[in-house]
Amino acid sequence: MNVLGIETSCDETSVGIIADGKLKANLIASQDFHTKYGGVVPELSSRAHLQIITPLLKDALKRAELDINDIDVICATAGPGLIGALLVGLTFAKGLAYSLDKSFVAVNHIEGHIFSGFLMEEKPEFPYLCLVVSGGHTLLLLVEDELKIRKLGTTVDDAAGEAFDKVAKMIGLGYPGGPKIQQYAEKGDENAIKFPVSRLENPYDFSFSGLKTAVLRHLQKEYGIELNIPDSELPDLTASFQKAVSKSLLNKIELACKEYNVSCISMVGGVAANEYIKNRLLALGNKLKKKVIIPKLEFCGDNAAMIAYRGSILCKNNILHDYNVSAFPSLRGDEFILSE
Repeated sequence: MNVLGIETSCDETSVGIIADGKLKANLIASQDFHTKYGGVVPELSSRAHLQIITPLLKDALKRAELDINDIDVICATAGPGLIGALLVGLTFAKGLAYSLDKSFVAVNHIEGHIFSGFLMEEKPEFPYLCLVVSGGHTLLLLVEDELKIRKLGTTVDDAAGEAFDKVAKMIGLGYPGGPKIQQYAEKGDENAIKFPVSRLENPYDFSFSGLKTAVLRHLQKEYGIELNIPDSELPDLTASFQKAVSKSLLNKIELACKEYNVSCISMVGGVAANEYIKNRLLALGNKLKKKVIIPKLEFCGDNAAMIAYRGSILCKNNILHDYNVSAFPSLRGDEFILSE
């Protein structure tokens, strides 16, 4: 079975092809021009997707050494994401599937991330804990099998990735903030400043708005309302912030490992690319004697390989969609798994 995946949920246009279970192409076109605006501009993102999606598809087919008629299943992200961006990829994929009379699968973007660990040589084993950490979402999930996913906790306010971006903007590092914070933090003392770690009624829920406020209050106290922060102070500041985020994430994982019988932990999403958090999770896995699966960098961010993979699993389980399926911009309460 040859599966084509299309991903356009935010500011990456991606086309992936999995042929007979093997990844043959995973092309990603990033919209770097959003940097000058300090964040993603939805209208510009949609236009960029429109411009690149057809040539990207042609390049992916060439790399996979396939013709478009060789594709058996066409998959696309239906949400969550920016509604205009989602509509570009979803409509393109539905039109392509209709014109070629191919099976079509609408894939939940979060499901794609959840199963991105299966793109690695060493794969997760059911049941496993999955921590989804990205710019828009922070979720702790118990993945029992290919179709049964239980949500243990989510963020009650900001996502971890958003906290990275907002703090980076606050201290003058610009957008995107995650890589820049990690770069400065490598030279800093993570114990220099003690930032708070939230505790909530649901022990598996997350909150990062208080941490952002704590960073702002510290900066205002030390450097005044104008936030004239010396560059020499940034390493300790970023390292301390990064430690607080990591502690919040890992505390929940450790607690869940004690309650649920799992042998594996997977961390996915853009924040999973953070080397500090990655190393802390690997150390925790070693301590708890749990296997840890973290996708390589190519599969941490938004990519179509994970959409093609998840689509292939849904297709295998006879979960297909008609052309009336709609894009959805946000998670729909507890029922966020599209396959339900």
